[in-house]
Amino acid sequence: MTPEQDIVDRLLKAGCGDFVVCGGARNAGLVALLEAADGLQVWKHFEERGAAFFAMGRAKDTGRPCAVVTTSGTAVAECLPAVIEAHYSCLPLVVLSADRPEIFRGSGAPQVIDQDGIFGNHAVRYLDGWDGHGPLHLNVSLEEKVIDCRDWQAEVEGFLPQKISFEVRSLRDFLDDGVFKGIVAMVGGLEPEDREDVFYFLKELGIPVVADVNSGIRELLQDLLVSEKTFSGHLPGRVLRLGEVPVGRLWRDLEANPATSVLSICRNGLPGLARKSMVIRGEIGRVIRGLGEADFIGDVRDDFSRGRPIFSQTDERLESFPDSEPGLVNLLSVYATTGESLFIGNSLPIREWNEYGQRETPYARVFANRGANGIDGQLSSWLGATAETPDSWGVFGDLTALYDLAAPAMFSQVECQGRVLVVINNGGGQIFERLPRLSQLAENQKDAIVQSQNVDLKGWAQMWNLDYLRIESREGFDALEVGEKTLLVELIPDFGETEQFYAV
Repeated sequence: MTPEQDIVDRLLKAGCGDFVVCGGARNAGLVALLEAADGLQVWKHFEERGAAFFAMGRAKDTGRPCAVVTTSGTAVAECLPAVIEAHYSCLPLVVLSADRPEIFRGSGAPQVIDQDGIFGNHAVRYLDGWDGHGPLHLNVSLEEKVIDCRDWQAEVEGFLPQKISFEVRSLRDFLDDGVFKGIVAMVGGLEPEDREDVFYFLKELGIPVVADVNSGIRELLQDLLVSEKTFSGHLPGRVLRLGEVPVGRLWRDLEANPATSVLSICRNGLPGLARKSMVIRGEIGRVIRGLGEADFIGDVRDDFSRGRPIFSQTDERLESFPDSEPGLVNLLSVYATTGESLFIGNSLPIREWNEYGQRETPYARVFANRGANGIDGQLSSWLGATAETPDSWGVFGDLTALYDLAAPAMFSQVECQGRVLVVINNGGGQIFERLPRLSQLAENQKDAIVQSQNVDLKGWAQMWNLDYLRIESREGFDALEVGEKTLLVELIPDFGETEQFYAV
């Protein structure tokens, strides 16, 4: 058995049946082997950075390993951003990198860098020590020789990540035998298999909930949902965080408020705060079920009255400034309910969706990259996560789109029926305009941070043969029609109305 056959066979036994291959000479044997096999899903991409994010998206969608296959040299380094995101999101992304023989290491010969261990502690380096909860990097030194793929048989086995052990005593103590006064639940991104357990758990507790859209249950918790602005100036006594680190301001305010006790239940076991707090690492649904059949009934309905006026005031402003960025996002959130899936990009879109998105109709599936909160690779991740799903909506900021301009290269390989790509083009990283600590900076200083731009994306749509629609007001949504090809919607908020919206 050749080294190529050996490493691929081992990956198949580990449950990896999805591969994203990039071109190159050193990995040619691996690519030829994968293309010759039956029963594997092989995707092709010319650019390693986007390919790695696409592979991560596939892992996000299927829950199974997906490998990106690269040649030697700097190609493997392009995978680092996706590996970092997968590390903090506990996703089984695999990087299979071809390398020149070990004798070349340290020689400075062409296409030779130190590839072994290049991702540091962000990826496991040996298949035998991999538990499936995070990325794996396999670096293989290969000779240049012809690979005989005849009689090659590929058989993918089931993927069984190791169960994470945990204890629930701290959760029992935190809930304090059913005395729930002062407890607020903050729900970040949840895995699909955890959402039902979390929903019924919160309904049973009956405590106020601040939920992000990527939790997948925000719109189902109407009678419990409150605005995080409810707690401005008077933080809750206890916060139970479920899932990924929450998006909003309230979570960051907890950093400087040690009087609020915080317990996090999450897959990566990281507290999300630098100050002292408690954390349970585990699959959230399993942790909740570990409590048993205890009767959790809270009586905290009085706490909800503070959150309703805030929602009402927000709705009034949305009506007063319909063409502002929050106003257009609100209407967009209604249209997006027609899709089979929704991917929300960082950083401003997900925050605006949480604050101003509709709260009545749940989305079929919701994705977001919230492991490292970065804006790179978002479009590629969306395409990977929804590659086989029609009527998929993705909503991103303009700088996020500019970071990932090569992502549409995958449109020819994914399901495009009813696919809608929305770019909120507000002229740069406007999230920084809203940070109080930057308000005193000079205009040239703020501009360097915001990275203002005036790009028209219509030419980008033409380049990749996408349908295109420019929307500058609520009336523009009347022309929104989806078909066989991907539709690029360039959403242009009214700058004046946006300023007025936030000034009120």
